Amino acid sequence: MEQTDFGQVAKSYAKAREDIPVSLMDSLYVRGIFLDGKKVVDIGCGTGALTRKIAMRKADVTGVDPSKELLQHAVALNKSKNYNIPYLQGTSENTGLDDSKFDMVTVMRAWHWFEREKAMAEIKRILKAKGTLIVIDSGFLAGPSVVEKTFEVLSKYVSGGLKPAGTKAQSRQRINGLPAEWFEEWQTNGFKLSDFYSLNYNVTFTKETWIERVESISWLAGLEAGVRKKTLQDLTAVLSEQDSYVIPHECNVCILRLQE
Repeated sequence: MEQTDFGQVAKSYAKAREDIPVSLMDSLYVRGIFLDGKKVVDIGCGTGALTRKIAMRKADVTGVDPSKELLQHAVALNKSKNYNIPYLQGTSENTGLDDSKFDMVTVMRAWHWFEREKAMAEIKRILKAKGTLIVIDSGFLAGPSVVEKTFEVLSKYVSGGLKPAGTKAQSRQRINGLPAEWFEEWQTNGFKLSDFYSLNYNVTFTKETWIERVESISWLAGLEAGVRKKTLQDLTAVLSEQDSYVIPHECNVCILRLQE
């Protein structure tokens, strides 16, 4: 599968992906996901937003991502926020981690970029017996005028139209936004679905921070630099100068348990 190089938009990604709601971590806790003292690896960690949320719950967390540029921002953000989280350059298919060392694996906004069969084999290798895999996906919802205007501008520049990211584009049926085939694959590969639920939340943006968020998404990251710059210029021109935009988001969470 063709990969999108998010390293090209690492600066915007670092600024715009810190929007993980407190309700996500609370929702895991009430479902029996206790992070205190647990060894956790976040695969596809990007600039480390989820790793810092996990570290706040006193877990021993490690981040893994293929992008050197994103990991550099993760390290810088750690220093500015007084975290000491280790990050490794690796992939979901080859993390470079030891066998059977982790209580949990988390994946947020990244499962659709993985070679899933190989990734599941790797996750089974690094998880302890009866370990937990948590797959999380989130994003903004259509509806608000700022989102619709954004889609109009992007559709002029994104070749082939605004298709879902990664392997989501290949799926014909979804369950709460997640491709239906993922659930069968997890079951076939020994991961039993323990819980699956959705959270809705709002994120408030200024015009500037909304532009940064748009630059960080895969449609923009996949564009040539000059085209990406022109797209953002056009978007800046059509958006109003209001004080803030309140954008609804949805977060879908799958909790899976590794079977013996």
